[in-house]
Amino acid sequence: MNVLLVHQNFPAQFRYLAPALAARGDRVVALCMNDSAPLPGVETIRSRPGHTSASDGHPWTRDFDAKVIRGHAVLESARRLAAQGFIPEVIIAHPGWGESLFLKQLWPAARLGVYCEYFHGAPGSDLGFDPEFPEADPLEAACRQQLRNLPARLSFDTADAAMAPTHWQAGTYPETFRRRITVIHDGIDTRRIRPDPDVALQVGTTTLRRGDPVITFAARNLEPYRGYHVFMRALPELLARHPAAQVLVIGGSGTSYGAPPPTGKTWQGVYFAEVSARIDRSRVHFLGQLPQAQFRAALQLSMVHVYLTYPFVLSWSLLEAMAAGCAVVASDTAPVREVISDGETGRLFPFFDGTALVGQVGALLASAGERQRLGAAARQHVVDTYDLESICLPQQLAWVDRLNRPDRST
Repeated sequence: MNVLLVHQNFPAQFRYLAPALAARGDRVVALCMNDSAPLPGVETIRSRPGHTSASDGHPWTRDFDAKVIRGHAVLESARRLAAQGFIPEVIIAHPGWGESLFLKQLWPAARLGVYCEYFHGAPGSDLGFDPEFPEADPLEAACRQQLRNLPARLSFDTADAAMAPTHWQAGTYPETFRRRITVIHDGIDTRRIRPDPDVALQVGTTTLRRGDPVITFAARNLEPYRGYHVFMRALPELLARHPAAQVLVIGGSGTSYGAPPPTGKTWQGVYFAEVSARIDRSRVHFLGQLPQAQFRAALQLSMVHVYLTYPFVLSWSLLEAMAAGCAVVASDTAPVREVISDGETGRLFPFFDGTALVGQVGALLASAGERQRLGAAARQHVVDTYDLESICLPQQLAWVDRLNRPDRST
């Protein structure tokens, strides 16, 4: 079977599916915008648009204009593939950035499956969640969100099936879409990400080991959407109550989601500056975005892992922390509640309540037995529900096969 994968940041959510398809004998071609590490058996083609968006026209249309430009760039790459004789039987695409807009025009017989990561502006989601960042005009913000969803809406006109990683994320889509979405998580490699009592990580001149009072916080980028501001504001009290604790803050200084920081600044720097005079800086370590092996080691030695998120896309890092056997303290927000039961597989606290965060972390630092109980239960839940090899990858491959068979339900 010829399979075309389309994702701006490939491999992203297809990092396991793509090589698995190739390993079983399918020809797999990936179209993407950014550079990516090669995957075994996967042909990667980069489509780079000549420009990003129009400088004139209505400001609300510029985002969609950029998506049309990306879609056109991918279409041109696809036409070159077609001229070389490549005809996909199955196309699997993340439609959020527009790359898949025109592919069914070129290959109308191909079966299209779309990855449904998030539908913007759903009730109870991120829009208007954080009072620290109010919308200047809530009505205008809602209208912009409506336009951001255009690629998703257009994809459902031509898609033959859809897949979402969590039930909450699938639930952000309108009911007419939701009925067509199969929920299958991307998968967590629990054989690789597992507890390691002998783990060690060099941080500056200090070697940290399992059993050291280490608190971890991780996000792709350190920004309000992932509760970085709440965590940093809790740090002075947390460090004061636990003078031996070391804090590892993992993540980049860019902005993945939400409003950009003030000009010339980063959210990381803004909130660090807010508390820096009240903390022992020698005990707070900003590690940036770590290679996978080092990130895994940080989770394995963590005594307590802290995770926060707006009602938004759930991070892989939470499930990876659980797989590593971490005792997790996390925000009591809808996507988190799908994977953590309070008091059973972790501890939950109200997103904006830094005092509760400090209390929950402190209670776990003081109780090795409770950390062991919660960490073991968290890992078992991930093994039972999100394991890559035994659950998620077989389900994904079966979904692809159903997608390729029009006579069977998708």
